[in-house]
Amino acid sequence: MMALTDSFGRIHDNLRVSVTDRCNIRCFYCMPETDVRFVRRSEILDFEEIERFVRIAAGLGVTKVRITGGEPLVRRDLPVLVRRLAAVPGIADLALTTNGVLLAEMAAALYDAGLRRINVHLDTLDRARFREITRRDDLGRVLAGLEECRRLGYAKIKLNAVAVKDLVEPDIVPLARFGRENGFEVRYIEFMPLDAQGLWQRGKVLLADEILAMLASGIAPLEAVPDPDPRAPAAEYVFADGIGRVGFIASVSRPFCLNCNRLRLTADGKLRYCLFAIEEDDVKSLMRTGAPDAEIADSIRRNVAAKWEGHEINSSKFVAPPRPMYAIGG
Repeated sequence: MMALTDSFGRIHDNLRVSVTDRCNIRCFYCMPETDVRFVRRSEILDFEEIERFVRIAAGLGVTKVRITGGEPLVRRDLPVLVRRLAAVPGIADLALTTNGVLLAEMAAALYDAGLRRINVHLDTLDRARFREITRRDDLGRVLAGLEECRRLGYAKIKLNAVAVKDLVEPDIVPLARFGRENGFEVRYIEFMPLDAQGLWQRGKVLLADEILAMLASGIAPLEAVPDPDPRAPAAEYVFADGIGRVGFIASVSRPFCLNCNRLRLTADGKLRYCLFAIEEDDVKSLMRTGAPDAEIADSIRRNVAAKWEGHEINSSKFVAPPRPMYAIGG
């Protein structure tokens, strides 16, 4: 079997699968509050199509799958899909990213289906700021979901926090303390130009180095994790006092494009080699017109082979993708 390799020698073994573009909150940096345009439900891949695609991708060397959205927990019967994907030969790592609002009710069924790794989006522990960011009053439900996952014994629970300047500074240290106290790893994600309303500006990005300085002065110095995985998107650090770790996905200030190993399947069946890709390959049409597995595998190979060097956020050449984040998959 030949590995999925692009023209820059990057091997791709990590697939992110969006199961819906719908969401039950409205984070301002992702979705408008009203008049959101969703894909028709008939255009969304069904579980059989998703499982088939993952099986084909696994046959090409994909070993890691992450389920995303929109908000994946609003997809009906999601534990059924989790069970099916967990059973795909070759898939060694199955994870899910969620906003956590429905997690308390669904965590046990997901765990029973085979899910062990989960990332929960949480920008703040302050109820008023949570409402400001998400336009919903659901902080208590998210915290209940985290507690339920901890009770069930999920192996790795990570918190994803988007770092928007002049907004989340009061939350940086409290989130890290919360993680240290509960065994969660907080991942600070630099604000990226993927919102549906064109709000992004570089000056609104709270940079990783600024967050590092806040954590060092507010809690304890940080030390880079030794021997990190060079293809992991997050730069990870441990606190010098030995309690807890944090990660930084610094797509703006420290792009990791040259080590990227990811490809993405949108909820409506488009294959993307980058979060910021302009072009997509329509694998749903292949599946729905009777294409054999070999043809779909060829489409995956072509998509990866065409991958660009990087997203160029920091250059005048950058063009934001036509889809916002919720329509691509987190």
